[in-house]
Amino acid sequence: MGEEGKMLEAAKSDPRAFEPLYKRYFEGIFRFVYQRMDDVDTAKDLTQQVFIKALEKLDRYEDRGLPFSSWLYRIALNEMNQHFRNNSKDRCLNLETAGVEEIMEEMNEDRYEPYIEKLVEVMQQLEPENQALIEMRFFERRSFREIADILELTENNAKVRLYRLLGKMKLIITRVA
Repeated sequence: MGEEGKMLEAAKSDPRAFEPLYKRYFEGIFRFVYQRMDDVDTAKDLTQQVFIKALEKLDRYEDRGLPFSSWLYRIALNEMNQHFRNNSKDRCLNLETAGVEEIMEEMNEDRYEPYIEKLVEVMQQLEPENQALIEMRFFERRSFREIADILELTENNAKVRLYRLLGKMKLIITRVA
């Protein structure tokens, strides 16, 4: 059992032992949430909620070969989705030029400028999990393994879903533009 495994076992019997895990993962989870919220206070609140839920449900966590952080990111994704359902707000899209260029390259579109506005429109209409898939791959530069762990998919399924999604997006974007 590694260091993290020992910390998890200790935290299951003593909630105070959860603090090192909190300190280790808080910043990454906060950034993950903030990029989708664009509101510091809401992001802080949701990040705190993620760790409260994790602590409350820690006894249900099983090490199945996936990093503990993947479980936390999954909780974060669920908390954000619940927040958007409860508040009827659009998600914040944090689109960096490099990520947009990479999406357009994956769609085999070398002239992406005319499509940027439509790309943003299409992304805003995606289901939250599909939006997260695009964001994690192209804007956060996560590996397919990480994405699969967070979304509770196989690595191959994450790849297939992404490329099917890109194909659908390309059809919509190029048809209209």
